[in-house]
Amino acid sequence: MGVPSLPLEGRIAIVTGAGGVNGIGRAVALEYANAGADVAVCDIVVKEDKWDLEGTAAEIRKMGRRSLFAQVDVTNEEQVVDFIDKVVKELGTVDIMANIVGAAAHSSLEGLTMELWEKGLNINLKSTYVCCRAVARVMKERNKGVIVNMASLSGMDAAGASVYGIAKQGVVTLTKWLGWELGPNHIRVNAIASGGVYSDFGRHSVGGSFMEARREGDRPIGTSEWGVNTPQDIANVALFLASDSSSRITGQAIVVDGGLSLATG
Repeated sequence: MGVPSLPLEGRIAIVTGAGGVNGIGRAVALEYANAGADVAVCDIVVKEDKWDLEGTAAEIRKMGRRSLFAQVDVTNEEQVVDFIDKVVKELGTVDIMANIVGAAAHSSLEGLTMELWEKGLNINLKSTYVCCRAVARVMKERNKGVIVNMASLSGMDAAGASVYGIAKQGVVTLTKWLGWELGPNHIRVNAIASGGVYSDFGRHSVGGSFMEARREGDRPIGTSEWGVNTPQDIANVALFLASDSSSRITGQAIVVDGGLSLATG
């Protein structure tokens, strides 16, 4: 029996939101590289406290993979298209797109300004749509590809999740639609509906956290430490969804919450 090949060997991936040193995007990018892929990374922040996008690319190269990085506002279609075109020119194509960018955006109804409403929808939903639309153009030309979106448990069934939950429910619906729309082109589209994650997610926050919103509304607060994920927990599932091991899965939102949803009903 020969040594099994790496599950993403020879493939080229893009991971958005990969700048946070302890973030989900970085964990996904490194997991893809460890599995054999060349990985391009982008984020709206390149270098800052706990933010090092170039460092993510450097870690990928240390594994013997190719990488490039760029500062990109993924809500801006022109910037996204330019970045994808750069990846195609320098690395060859795009086989996998992982849309990890997200931002906390929670508030009570009284505290939810139109600015927060629009930012929450733009960063969490519009960005995913823009990236999916842009990369589909490349993948359809090759008649194959994989897209992994970042949804949330808050978008599945969380009454207090505010605009964040609304946006993430939109990501789930977008994922189902694109799974159907792009299926004839052999492009699979799935999402990860994660529970809470210990990460640098807060840097992208445009509004309060879920628990702050609960306090603002003066409602009971309950937490469950065993229901909180690490970035690596999410990266493991992102690898599965990007690999051929999930070849019969598309249009799905995979819940990763350590059983939290079972406890909360």
